[in-house]
Amino acid sequence: MLKSNTSIILEVIILGFPEMSEKRLLLFMLLFHIYVMASSGNLLIMIVTKLDSSLQSPMYFFLGHLSMIDICYISATVPLMLVILISHHNHLQFSACVVQLHTVIFLEGAECFLLAIMAYDRYAAICRPLHYTFIMKRGVCYKLLCGGILCSLLNSMIHTTLIIRLPFCDNEINHMFCDIPPLLKLSCIDTYLNEVILFAVSAVFVGLGPLVFILISYFYIVVTILKNTSNVGRQKMFSTCVSHLIIVTMFYGTGCFNYVRPRSSYSMERDKLVSVIYNVATPFLNPIVYSLRNNEVKRALINGCRKHFFHKGRL
Repeated sequence: MLKSNTSIILEVIILGFPEMSEKRLLLFMLLFHIYVMASSGNLLIMIVTKLDSSLQSPMYFFLGHLSMIDICYISATVPLMLVILISHHNHLQFSACVVQLHTVIFLEGAECFLLAIMAYDRYAAICRPLHYTFIMKRGVCYKLLCGGILCSLLNSMIHTTLIIRLPFCDNEINHMFCDIPPLLKLSCIDTYLNEVILFAVSAVFVGLGPLVFILISYFYIVVTILKNTSNVGRQKMFSTCVSHLIIVTMFYGTGCFNYVRPRSSYSMERDKLVSVIYNVATPFLNPIVYSLRNNEVKRALINGCRKHFFHKGRL
């Protein structure tokens, strides 16, 4: 509801997918299963990269943290979607909406920076193999990770502050969760400043900056791979990058469609579906892509299962 005679929102209404009311149960079951599988898969990746002694390199250090971010990311949005779909309880305190907005923006930014750091790790491993252990020391890995988190936090604080300062004429969010584009739609004033900052900070600094860094890293990686005279060597080097490239393409493809556009081009009915895909596809596919294409991860998972069932059988 709106506070009388003011534009201060006390409560928001998440409309969700009213046009799909007859398919609520089907959508609930689909999202529920995706959420369980995505959370379980990423949790498994986190555990195996932490406990398996053969997966203690920087690449798996970052992969474990990517899985942790994905668990938090999908948990920040999907449970609310499930509650709305199954219970029809779509009223949310504005403060809770702001917390969700801040969390989602922060985790999206953290994933952008982490994907860039992982590209740098692949560059160091392939282009500077003799100096790799020095370049990617454990202390350096922590500093890179903390730097990305701090930049993401700053980006999230900027956008959250700008959103809560807006006057609103409505409190019905035509979306499945609190996000920047649907909230801008509710504003009583022109949101040009918010859109400029969204483009300048999120699109350029948080989005385009890491993407350019990734592309430059892979340019040098490809050049180095092509210089390798051995076909086996080329295939081995390239195979370590394919999983990362798939995730980068998925994440940035849907992300650019979601955010890097003027407000006039927003279509909530179309964008809601894209946004849901953006929020569940990457966390869901990350463990699948990395486990199916990575022999070391597959071997660690198989060995872990064997040890578990072996000890269980002995007991």
